[in-house]
Amino acid sequence: MNESEWKSNDSSGVALKKFKKDSVYIDKTGNLRNFNHKKLSRKKCGSLRGRGWKFGSGFVDGIFPVLSPTALQILEYLQKEVDSERIWGSLDKLPPSLDAWDDVLTVSVQLRMRKKWDSIISICKWILLRSSFKPDVICYNLLIDAFGQKFLYKEAESTYLQLHEARCIPNEDTYALLIKAYCMSGKLQSAEAVFAEMRNYGLPSSAVVYNAYINGLMKGGNFDKAEEIFKRMKRDGCKLSLESYTMLINLYGKAGKSYMALKVFDEMLSQKCKPNICTYTALVNAFAREGLCEKAEEIFEQMQEAGLEPDVYAYNALMEAYSRAGFPYGAAEIFSLMQHMGCEPDRASYNILVDAYGKAGFQDDAEAVFENMKRVGITPTMKSHMVLLSAYSKMGNVTKCEDILNQMCKSGLKLDTFVLNSMLNLYGRLGQFGKMEEVLTVMEKGSYVVDISTFNILIHRYGQAGFIEKMEEQFQLLLTKGLKPDVVTWTSRIGAYSKKKLYLKCLEIFEEMIDAGCYPDGGTAKVLLAACSNEDQIEQVTSVIRTMHKDMKTVLPVA
Repeated sequence: MNESEWKSNDSSGVALKKFKKDSVYIDKTGNLRNFNHKKLSRKKCGSLRGRGWKFGSGFVDGIFPVLSPTALQILEYLQKEVDSERIWGSLDKLPPSLDAWDDVLTVSVQLRMRKKWDSIISICKWILLRSSFKPDVICYNLLIDAFGQKFLYKEAESTYLQLHEARCIPNEDTYALLIKAYCMSGKLQSAEAVFAEMRNYGLPSSAVVYNAYINGLMKGGNFDKAEEIFKRMKRDGCKLSLESYTMLINLYGKAGKSYMALKVFDEMLSQKCKPNICTYTALVNAFAREGLCEKAEEIFEQMQEAGLEPDVYAYNALMEAYSRAGFPYGAAEIFSLMQHMGCEPDRASYNILVDAYGKAGFQDDAEAVFENMKRVGITPTMKSHMVLLSAYSKMGNVTKCEDILNQMCKSGLKLDTFVLNSMLNLYGRLGQFGKMEEVLTVMEKGSYVVDISTFNILIHRYGQAGFIEKMEEQFQLLLTKGLKPDVVTWTSRIGAYSKKKLYLKCLEIFEEMIDAGCYPDGGTAKVLLAACSNEDQIEQVTSVIRTMHKDMKTVLPVA
């Protein structure tokens, strides 16, 4: 496709740059349509989406308390100071008054919105250990939440016990936050025990508790368990809230089940639960992850028709849809439209656009966007450099990739395993095994974690190049490191023998794979079929793969 296909026109064929820049958006057909400009916000980053303290303070989402002059001073100080002793020394100067107490709690809530967990811990510990104030349940809840967000479940648990010792009565928010803290740290049995304890105390399992439980599971990567808790929530007759539906849409979106996300959205509407901008953005993201541009555009349009102003997160989601579908100029159009509508692109917006150009092979355009990001005052992060690195890696430009690595080091960014894995893969793909092994040596001698992805790259590259012995050495080394081979590991290993048409060896490894509790995917089926030399072998592989998809643990007979 050529660039002209990406120019969005109105019904009379007028290009975007010639159209009035205000009050327009792109509909699902690619045409420009008018938008009610009276509903637009000219605030930086579009509409406000901040979250207040939802667990016990009574703040409404997006509506925050006004800070007093004293509270403002405390907030400014805490954003600069990190030493707990100095923070406590300054807080000691506050008078033991009700106003001072309100200021301290209000500042804590503001810090929570900014995810300043260490500062919250300092303030709450000062209240508990040094101040003359008597802490209430909100103070304990804030501290449990902060520890949970830092994956310090033992400290969260200790705070919960301190609450009881202080004869302070826990509320549903306390249980919700403790459950979430356990889930985020992978302590699912402890989370379930707290859930049961809450019921023993006669507290109902409300949407607040269920939402916190599910949120914690999702942040901990336990998506199957999160879906199970959603089902339990329904069985218990607990009414799903706006946040419940939005999280469920997010859950299915991240699992690559956009059709289920849409089903939840439709159910939400049928229950007269009005979606907000977060809900629509979650659904746009669900389709974006699968590169379904038209569906993403359709939901984006519905959001506008519902009177909601798209913010930077919504625009980014739509840009991602174009990017994943391989339409970089579509992503660029949305980027321009975002600016025209008074919504300032953020770092993620630039990263998405760099990635969109890079995936399409337009590395010069990707670098131009990267440089423009720096010109507007946005400092590139590790992610920013990585998408640019991927752009040049895709084209096999080793020199440029090495330059980007040097640039990252000069910027003070510490290279991580993901970056070095990318270079391993690049060198291996180009057959530069000497350089690949140099990178591996750096990883082994440094403080880098050699993970399953590292071994998968080595096994795949050695196998594809025909270095069977080196490949098998890496496979054995992987096992001695205590790592578990995944479907990519096994498939890469089978693929090496498949290239040599060693059908029986492929079957032997396939059996090992099944015995190890790892089940094949489409890639495994492809390499097995490639190893076949006659119709009987093809029929045998096809039959077993079909059986595997019916969840039956059948293996191929090696004969």
